[in-house]
Amino acid sequence: MESEIYSSTSEDETHAVAAQFASRLNKGDIVTLSGELGAGKTEFVRGICSYFDVEDIVSSPTFSIINVYTGRLRSGEPVRIVHVDLYRLKTKHELKTIGLEEWLALPDAIKLIEWPEKANGCLSRQHYHVEIRTLPGMDDRRQICIGAVGAACLGHAQK
Repeated sequence: MESEIYSSTSEDETHAVAAQFASRLNKGDIVTLSGELGAGKTEFVRGICSYFDVEDIVSSPTFSIINVYTGRLRSGEPVRIVHVDLYRLKTKHELKTIGLEEWLALPDAIKLIEWPEKANGCLSRQHYHVEIRTLPGMDDRRQICIGAVGAACLGHAQK
């Protein structure tokens, strides 16, 4: 899958891009999200959760590290959405302590991982990658790049 590039000038536009992207996600999928602090990673997660009709307030798990939400697939089947923020973690031991590998292996959940560069090799599986960039001199404008890593994502990336 070639990277898809979108532009956003508001939270609503970011949510719309995220919801469109979420339509291709299935149980077991992993999505990594990169970007500077305040770039809009959690807003993107909110858009994904909205697509899956999550009723809980979706917040950044910077301090809790992991938030788990329950949503619904379009078929009506329940799906867990695991939102992980690795920003504060520094060591492999901390990754082990939070059970990152176990969370990533859940077949019945969609996993959304912020700050994947801190995963220290735990993300060797196929996954989607979302990078959100603020554009120089345009604080309210974001560039959202969506791509896939690995062959499994390529199979349903074009849905």
